[in-house]
Amino acid sequence: MTMFASLSALPACGAFGSKTNASSARTSIATHATSPNPRKVPDSALAYAESLPGITDPFPNIFDPANLLGRADGGVRPVEEVKRWREAEITHGRVAMLAALGFLVGEQLENFPVFLNVDGHVTGPAIYHFQQVEARGAIFWEPVLFGIALCESYRVSVGWANPVSEQFNTLRSDYAPGELGFDPLGLLNDASQEDKIDLQNKELNNGRLAMIGIAGFVAQELVDGQTIIGHLGGSEVPEVIKNTS
Repeated sequence: MTMFASLSALPACGAFGSKTNASSARTSIATHATSPNPRKVPDSALAYAESLPGITDPFPNIFDPANLLGRADGGVRPVEEVKRWREAEITHGRVAMLAALGFLVGEQLENFPVFLNVDGHVTGPAIYHFQQVEARGAIFWEPVLFGIALCESYRVSVGWANPVSEQFNTLRSDYAPGELGFDPLGLLNDASQEDKIDLQNKELNNGRLAMIGIAGFVAQELVDGQTIIGHLGGSEVPEVIKNTS
């Protein structure tokens, strides 16, 4: 998780203002301590990163203090490398947003009848819920892995190039990272380019926050055995958790 949170330092493109020209952007980046070193980043990779959504306040330039963009120079396809990293960032951000929501919903509504848990045998910190489900004889990992396989198969079929020769481990040239055609609420219907970039920036920023947040959720519950929801009102560690810890 730490690695993917670090990869969220690969954003680009101004969210609330117009793009600066390449020369002024390069000069600004070179003088900013948290931006990539233009002398160590391939020109093509840096230019591509600057064209992507993701640069927002409080960091007006690309936020890359570890100069991860410089690693693109180690490959024969720097732009494709950056494109693949952005796909990973968006994907893990979306998963983290779902995970963070699932933590809170699962702990707050654990006895809600719709969850078929009216007997209260699945309770306590979310990090221990799956063990409790399995202890009750229910199947947990099989449907989860099946669902993940379906989602990943669709994502690969839409965005990834055939793994042959120079196309190995790269995205399609006509594929924009994260754009899988899934928009059930119609948020992008008739949206202008400016509105689309604004929505992309919001998704990226919330995904980055969620990656950090879910890592904090897991660490906190491992440390004190309390639910995240319980920290708001206080709760004791359930006996079933004590017995399985």
